[in-house]
Amino acid sequence: MRPLPIRLRLTLWYCAMFATAAVLLSMSSWWMLRRSLLATEYHELQERAEDVQLLLTQLGPDAGAEFLQQKFNEIYQVKDDGKYLQVLGDDGNWIYRSKRMIEEGLRPAAPQDLPAQGAMVEFHQGSRYVLALAYPVHANGRVYSVQTGIALNKSKVLLSAFSTRLMLLTPAVLILAAIGGHFMSRKALAPVAAIATEARCINDRNLDIRLPIPATKDEISHLSETLNQMLERVESGVRSIRDFTANAAHELRTPLALIRAEVEVALSRPRSAEEYREACEQVQVETVRMTGLIDSLLMLARVDAGTENLRFEPIEANQLIRHVGEKWKTAMRLAHLDFGVETEPWPVFISGDANSLQRLLTILLDNALRYTRPGGTVNLRVARADSWVVFSVYDTGIGIAPEHQPRVFDRFYRVDRTRGGASGGSGLGLALAKWIAERHGTNVSLQSTVGKGTCFQFGIREVVAPSPLSSDASQYASAKT
Repeated sequence: MRPLPIRLRLTLWYCAMFATAAVLLSMSSWWMLRRSLLATEYHELQERAEDVQLLLTQLGPDAGAEFLQQKFNEIYQVKDDGKYLQVLGDDGNWIYRSKRMIEEGLRPAAPQDLPAQGAMVEFHQGSRYVLALAYPVHANGRVYSVQTGIALNKSKVLLSAFSTRLMLLTPAVLILAAIGGHFMSRKALAPVAAIATEARCINDRNLDIRLPIPATKDEISHLSETLNQMLERVESGVRSIRDFTANAAHELRTPLALIRAEVEVALSRPRSAEEYREACEQVQVETVRMTGLIDSLLMLARVDAGTENLRFEPIEANQLIRHVGEKWKTAMRLAHLDFGVETEPWPVFISGDANSLQRLLTILLDNALRYTRPGGTVNLRVARADSWVVFSVYDTGIGIAPEHQPRVFDRFYRVDRTRGGASGGSGLGLALAKWIAERHGTNVSLQSTVGKGTCFQFGIREVVAPSPLSSDASQYASAKT
């Protein structure tokens, strides 16, 4: 079943609320009116009983039953003939009974059996509805049951007219409730509609526009703030994609242009085998550079998409840097750099992805190679510090100026001109290194002084050696004990 639109749902809710309130108000009004009429009638009957009490008191304590009957007949038979009154003594004898009470045949309870507030009874006589109150009164040391009655026709007519008007008013209230509900739902959703209108005007060319935030500090302002925060993230993502695309195109254009130039020069006229070989070697260099750049771009794309997964397993840190160091010995020697690898005397284990950690160290060593002049020093080291295993790459290169250090981990950010010439780097390596370190629960720190050198380092928590222990691990365990 298709859900109802929110405006219709709000209208129905408001209508139901108003209608329920109207019905409850009508019922409570009718009930309060009935209670008020009943209380008025009770007090009137009580006053009549008290008038009888006053008369009995005035007749004195020596008045006998016959005397009382005579006096009541003289007073009430002419004055109140046709009304409802009867008086019963505590001995069970009648003091007075009006004709209508005789016709009805009511007999009140004995005075000692009546509650202090009296007992009420309702009966129908002819076209009249009568409410009678049997009330105990005390006079001259005796107790009497005085039962008086009053016609309810006027009260019933009033209640009936009131009920009729309420019934006629109910449809009008429901219609007004529906109209009011629709109006209130429109007013309630008007700010949301305004936000939607503003949001429709935002596209990829004006992502810097922000929605207005009301000063009410309510749900609408919170919605605007949330949407503005989302727009900031979207703008940042789109800007990052645009910058990424532009920088990637720029980085790829340079080697492609060099390859094209080499090929065109080689094909411009017949050349010797040696010249063709040099052109091919130059093309190969640029192809290798492009391959590395494309690999970095693909990895960053997988990182952004969240599809780059790492496989964590126990790794012996000494073996890791020895393995990486062996790969870089030749390159360092050809660059006329003094390269050293420092390890711990005993096996040290960490949990991580071996391939990604090798790539991280390779990125740091590649930077050290690029920016260290011949005759300089590059050191790859692993050391234990409390429960951490710290990897570091130190070089005596040209260093990084302080104003560039906070941004060296940004994608495509390079300080080649500041650092002394073209290096052939793409500006992606340290960005990848930062991501790999973050996936291992750490970060790469940088210490650098211009003209003296640079040190990159990161730490990973040490883990217990895997079981069964290798021979190196066994020696490490025995040394610890």
